[in-house]
Amino acid sequence: MTSSNDIRATFLNYFARNGHQVVESSPLVPRNDPTLMFANSGMVQFKNVFTGQEKRDYVRATTAQKCVRAGGKHNDLDNVGYTARHHTFFEMLGNFSFGDYFKEQAITHAWTLLTGDFALPKDKLLVTVYHEDEEAAALWRKIAGLPDSRIIRIATSDNFWRMGDTGPCGPCSEIFFDHGDKIPGGPPGSPDEDGDRFIEIWNLVFMQFLEEPAGTRNPLPRPSIDTGMGLERFAAILQGKHDNYDTDTLRALILASAEATGQDPDGPFRISHRVVADHLRAGSFLIADGVLPSNEGRGYVLRRILRRAMRHAQMMGAKEPLLYRLFPALERQMGVAYPELGRAGALITETLRLEEQKFRGLLERGLGLLAEETAKLGDGQPLPGAVAFRLYDTYGFPLDLTQDALRSEGRAVDTDGFNTAMAEQRQRARAAWAGSGEAATEALWFDLKEKIGATEFLGYATETAEGEIQAVVANGAVTDAAGPETEVAVVLNQTPFYAESGGQVGDTGIITGPEGLRIAVRDTQKKLGLFVHLGVVEAGTARPGQAVKAEVDHERRGAIRAHHSATHLLHEALRRRMGDHIAQKGSLNAPDRLRFDVSQPTPIGAEDLAWVEAEVNARIRENSPVTTRLMTPEAAVAEGAMALFGEKYGEEVRVVGMGRDGDKAYSLELCGGTHVRATGDIGLLRIVGEGAVSAGVRRIEAVTGAAALAAVEAESQLLRDAAAALKISPTELPARVAAMVEERRKLERDVADLRKKLATGGAAAEIEEIGGLKLAARDLGDTPARDLKGIAEAILKGGTADVVAVVSNEGGKASIVVGVGEAAKGKTDAVALVRAAAAAVGGKGGGGRPDMAQAGGPDGDKLAEALAAIKAALA
Repeated sequence: MTSSNDIRATFLNYFARNGHQVVESSPLVPRNDPTLMFANSGMVQFKNVFTGQEKRDYVRATTAQKCVRAGGKHNDLDNVGYTARHHTFFEMLGNFSFGDYFKEQAITHAWTLLTGDFALPKDKLLVTVYHEDEEAAALWRKIAGLPDSRIIRIATSDNFWRMGDTGPCGPCSEIFFDHGDKIPGGPPGSPDEDGDRFIEIWNLVFMQFLEEPAGTRNPLPRPSIDTGMGLERFAAILQGKHDNYDTDTLRALILASAEATGQDPDGPFRISHRVVADHLRAGSFLIADGVLPSNEGRGYVLRRILRRAMRHAQMMGAKEPLLYRLFPALERQMGVAYPELGRAGALITETLRLEEQKFRGLLERGLGLLAEETAKLGDGQPLPGAVAFRLYDTYGFPLDLTQDALRSEGRAVDTDGFNTAMAEQRQRARAAWAGSGEAATEALWFDLKEKIGATEFLGYATETAEGEIQAVVANGAVTDAAGPETEVAVVLNQTPFYAESGGQVGDTGIITGPEGLRIAVRDTQKKLGLFVHLGVVEAGTARPGQAVKAEVDHERRGAIRAHHSATHLLHEALRRRMGDHIAQKGSLNAPDRLRFDVSQPTPIGAEDLAWVEAEVNARIRENSPVTTRLMTPEAAVAEGAMALFGEKYGEEVRVVGMGRDGDKAYSLELCGGTHVRATGDIGLLRIVGEGAVSAGVRRIEAVTGAAALAAVEAESQLLRDAAAALKISPTELPARVAAMVEERRKLERDVADLRKKLATGGAAAEIEEIGGLKLAARDLGDTPARDLKGIAEAILKGGTADVVAVVSNEGGKASIVVGVGEAAKGKTDAVALVRAAAAAVGGKGGGGRPDMAQAGGPDGDKLAEALAAIKAALA
């Protein structure tokens, strides 16, 4: 049997041999088409190449593209499991020509591959062409030798492809396989075409024309080729199956589901096994491409897919979460072709387990309510919309899950009533919010959120993506247009720009669009789930509805990621060195630095900082992958993850692991920011500061990467400059500095001794008698304050004075010392005298003992007034 992996490889290898570039599948979240929820065909990643907006270094390409159809206009979710060929996830094989070859080569390649490499019987193949495309019909006769009876002309849009209302378009030619007259159904274009005898396997699109806005159609200067072959459908043919779910990959997943549940794969729960197999693939690949369950946007579609599978698991009697236990079977089947499954394995299994664990209790209660309500209804009577909404609002039942649960009863849901209940709830939410005391200006963002929904953040996976402008705000109001030099706040439906949160600053960058539009984004902020791009229109006009390209400043984002990731390692290293009392009290992760505030009652010494810095850099050099998982906050904390100060957490959190410590992560934190892919991407950490912020809180400042290297280089240059000034080598500098410090201390001692001698010399001439006491008053110029007490004591020991007052002006500040000898004790008080002097120099108070006191003041120019105040106090 030809396996699905063999089919994929054979297809790609054929076109590689024929000059095509093998291009990896693009992510399921389109980065170049804001109108699509998910990639739904192979040409999505080449859209801008076909339209001429993008140039690549190849003109032929081939891909195996991951596709999802489970939301928006391409939604096959309701049919999955019940039909032979509907899937939420599928693979599309394709070959593409960008203005290189055209119809003849495309038909030649298709016929050669199908009848040669894949050895399909020629008499089992027939084709359709657009009824006006005689060129394609003639080529099929010439290349394949097909008679006119097996070249069917189709006049409908089924055989004419359009990219949109305007843009590239052209006729199609579809290739069908005939299963034989034992299978009911007629050829394409016949009344019985919906039967299963003739199965479409490949569609060749001849991109030949350009549809103009006026409805005119003109030939393209460089016609192109876009083809698509569904792998699952083609595998069924090559493997002799009539049902995609009987092919090797899906069958392996069905058997894994049967083994895990103990239910016959082909018994009463056959449909449930098929749903689980399909939805496991869709859910796992979406998670691998950065989509996580949520209540809005792509995350909600993922949640709908997973919860539908989880209901079927519950129907089969699964008592514990099932999907995450089936993931290894999926990885065995598809992990070689799609290594992202392995890279994201931990995130996928944890997310599947968490989502199912959380939903199981709600599911049982919700199904109980559904049974109670349907028991009240008559045969065929639809379920009231209000009940369906209660299931959605209270138990997390998506509407389609309720519809699916009622399918076996032949019962529908009153969708109009459901929509009415949803609108009423939104109105209640608005009324509750309006009374919450929010600023009036925030009403603008509430209205926009209600109208356009939350922004999809793509920035974990990419820094460049296309989006559609949903709203433009200028001068505090929503506007239809904003021209050059206008300060604007722009909201897109999806964006790679990170909005400031959790200590990480918002992204900057450029938004470009049609007619020369260019918006310089200086910051990104979050408003009620909306990512608001703040900036100025530099050229063109910004309007809602425009498709634009959003590009984050790559270098700046990279620096921010490095600083944010280093903060995690720094936090853990501090805890290991200083103790578990260390907890984050605030942070800033900017492109040029990180600032980290922690609970710590005393200064963190140089030795401790050096250990922490060395520890972090050791973890950086390990270059271990940075992992991300989705968990409940409670489960994450129970596993040892640290919750960050001031952060608000929802039902699910991203848990970021860095470094290795045995079989565990060195650092494990709850964090929604952006991070490096491996610790080595940080480069280097350098601590540049430590100090107090408030009582019990210390602040560490550090730099990473290029900024850290610059800091190291700046310090090295200072060492070189200092060594050069002393005419020695940098290695000799510590010894020389130590010798100089000792020499300075000796000189300072010598100077102090000389000052004492000078101050005590000629004392008789400078002593005056006031109030019966002999006063020695000295203005000692710029003598250091620390020397004044020693000088006062020396003068008193000379025995010529009863009271000594010495003052100095050191750096503009006054210092005063008053000493009282034995003969004057009880007659005057040194503290009272020094306080009088302090008042004269702008000081407050002063203190000491009755026989020796000191004080100071900010006005060093008023030493004479200070001495005069002492004399007045003595008198």
